[in-house]
Amino acid sequence: MEDRDPEPRPADRNELRALDAAKEYGELPSRSAVTASRIRLRHLTCFVVVAQERTLAAAATRLHLSQPAVSKTLAELEELAGRRLVERGRAGSQLTPAGEEFLRYAVDVTQALESAAAVLTGAAVPIAPTVRVAALPTVAGGLLVHAVARLRARRPHAGISVRIGDNPELLAGLKSGEIDVAVGRMAEPAMMQGISFELLYAESLAVVTRPEHPLAVARDKPLPPLALLGYPLIVPGTGTAPRHDVEGFFAAHGVALPPGRTETQSVSVARALTLVSDSVWITPQHPVQLDLDRRWLRRLNVPVPASVEPVGILSRSGAPPGELATQLMDALRELS
Repeated sequence: MEDRDPEPRPADRNELRALDAAKEYGELPSRSAVTASRIRLRHLTCFVVVAQERTLAAAATRLHLSQPAVSKTLAELEELAGRRLVERGRAGSQLTPAGEEFLRYAVDVTQALESAAAVLTGAAVPIAPTVRVAALPTVAGGLLVHAVARLRARRPHAGISVRIGDNPELLAGLKSGEIDVAVGRMAEPAMMQGISFELLYAESLAVVTRPEHPLAVARDKPLPPLALLGYPLIVPGTGTAPRHDVEGFFAAHGVALPPGRTETQSVSVARALTLVSDSVWITPQHPVQLDLDRRWLRRLNVPVPASVEPVGILSRSGAPPGELATQLMDALRELS
C-alpha cells in the first residue's frame, strides 16, 4: 500500500536558522510563517488520526496508508515543528506536551475543513444533529441517563451517541475531537491541558444488596463495617478513584480489603450479581440511585465517607460547544 501524496522536501533546520537571521533585516518572513506555509493538510490529518487511534497501525488502517507512510508523515511534521510531538512505543503512541498543545489547533483546523466541505456538498446541516457524549461507568447509569432522557424530550429527533470509558479515555477523546462533552473527574494538571472542568456534584459511596439479603433484613439498623466481611464483596476495579475510596473505607476501620472479592467496572455486571446472590456491592451512589428509588436494591446503613469524589462536565477549552451539546450540558446542570 503506497502513500499517494507527493513528498515535500524535508525542512532544513539550517535554512530555518538562516531565515531567522534574515528576518531581522526585514528581508524574509518569520520562521513561523515559513513553517506554516510548509504544513500540509495531510500532516494535520495524520497527526489527529494518530492521536485518536493511539497506535500507528490503527491510524494507518483508518487512513488507508502503510504504517511506514504514517510514520514518515509524522516525522515530516516533527521536522517542521523542530520538536517531538508523538512518542512511539510497543504499547502505542502517546502525545508529548508539545503534541498535546498542537492537537488543540490541529483538531480545529481539520474540523473546520470538514465543515467547509459539508457546506460545498450541501450537507452542512444534518437532518438529525448528533451530540457525542462520554462518561465514566459510575456516571453513565445515573445522572447521564436522566440528562439524556431530558434532552430527548426537548429534542426528540436529535441523535445521541454515548461512549463509556475511564477518565484518561474521556480526556483523550475530548482532545482529539472524537467526543463533544464528557462527564468525569478532574485529573492531574498535565492531563487537563486544553480541558475545562465544571463541578456537578461530589460522589458518595453506598453499600447495597438485594432486598432479601440477610443484612437487609435489619432495615435501617446501623451495621458495623466488619459485618460485610461475612459475604462476597463487589468492588470497583483496581486503579480507579472509587476503588481508592473503598480501600480507604476499610483501612479506616483497621482492615484490608478482603480477598475473594469480585472486581468490575461494569455497572450492569455488578447490579445483576447483586440481585441474584448474597453479594454486597460497594459502589458510588449515583449508578444505583434508580434501583434504590424503585426498591430493586436496598442501601445498608453502614458508615461510609460522604462526598468523596468530585464529578463534573469536561469540555474542550476555547471551543464553544454546539447547540445540542449545550442543551445536554444544561440538562446535566439542572439534574445535579
